[in-house]
Amino acid sequence: MSMKIKKGDSVRIVVGKDRGKTGKVLRVFPESRKILVEGMNIVKKHARPRKQGEKGEMVSVARPMQSSNVRIMCGNCGKGVTAGFLVRSDKKVRICKECKQEL
Repeated sequence: MSMKIKKGDSVRIVVGKDRGKTGKVLRVFPESRKILVEGMNIVKKHARPRKQGEKGEMVSVARPMQSSNVRIMCGNCGKGVTAGFLVRSDKKVRICKECKQEL
């Protein structure tokens, strides 16, 4: 399954508790159409004590989010845009749907 968002892309969150924030894509999960964005969608998780006498703790963990909830940041436009594909000289490239420049 092809996704328009790749690892290393800068994205803007458009839906959810982190709406309006930008971050870098750390990992892509194409089978579930989810992405992991640096510092976004942070949830608190209970961690069990591992050793005798150690206390359990609350850990903040970044969780994957739906790729449809983000837009790729265009370097030319400077805003979150929808990406499209275009074939240029036998090579498939991603383009900004607003300014038609390559992403």
